[in-house]
Amino acid sequence: EADLFVCSHSRRAQLRLCLERLKGLVPLGAAAGRHTTLSLLTRARLHIQKLEDQERRALHQIEQLQREQRHLQRQLEKLGMERVRIDSIGSSLSSERSDSDRGESLQWGKAGERSV
Repeated sequence: EADLFVCSHSRRAQLRLCLERLKGLVPLGAAAGRHTTLSLLTRARLHIQKLEDQERRALHQIEQLQREQRHLQRQLEKLGMERVRIDSIGSSLSSERSDSDRGESLQWGKAGERSV
């Protein structure tokens, strides 16, 4: 019977310690005075539910942002490919112009007179 008392006493002390630690973790609001075990556990449950809701919303927002990032990455890649295409068209036009410019300079002499 004495062992049961010690075990029961240490269990109650352990419970009290855990409840005190829980008080430090759960926002108690204006009524931060003396709480019953039931009210403290109820507040802890509500706080946990609130945190879970926040986590769900944060994960949903992360997923949305990841989708948006992938979409923007694809757009950026498309723009990069289009820029390469435009650059290659521009360089081929530029080389055509330089070929025709050389031909004209061979055909025309000084002061715009045509040489044969």
